[in-house]
Amino acid sequence: MNTYDKLHSGKLYSCLDFNLWIKQTGCLEKLYKYNKTHPFQYPKRVRLLKRMFAEIGDKCYIEPPLHANWGGLHVHFGNNIYANFNLTLVDDTHIYVGDNTMFGPNVTILTATHTTDPEYRKNELQYNLPVHIGKNCWICTGAIIFPGVTIGDNSVVGAGSIVTKDVPSGVLVVGNPAHILRELGEEDRKKAESMMP
Repeated sequence: MNTYDKLHSGKLYSCLDFNLWIKQTGCLEKLYKYNKTHPFQYPKRVRLLKRMFAEIGDKCYIEPPLHANWGGLHVHFGNNIYANFNLTLVDDTHIYVGDNTMFGPNVTILTATHTTDPEYRKNELQYNLPVHIGKNCWICTGAIIFPGVTIGDNSVVGAGSIVTKDVPSGVLVVGNPAHILRELGEEDRKKAESMMP
């Protein structure tokens, strides 16, 4: 198994591998160009994202600056996804996001991590675990999603929450570590309807 394949294996590997660095730097060059676009250059942003991401659907909008270890190379976005300023994607392995999901400012999604053993850690070894975020989710301002986490469809992650374990569908989670505050349902629909003009 070559070093690049190890990124997606869940096994320890050296993040200092020269061939990885060359490939990663090429990805970061594309990210740099994206972050330097002007607000009226929306068509250019769309073209760049299609070259940067593993998959990106229609009607996706990501406010620069975007931060990503691999420039989005391992990121799979569905359709109609919105991300506010400073989305950070530690995309050392795959991140999957379903249709109609929104990200508030300063959200971080992590796939890379290190062993707690100091001997392995000092040799700069790491391993990666994929993240899955379902359809129609809202990840609020400043939330942090840990490696290996799956978030179910229609769920909301409250502002500043740190998600260390899987989240089922249709719930609101808050806190550090994030825990289920309540299920989402008819009460939420009625509140939204009451705010309609």
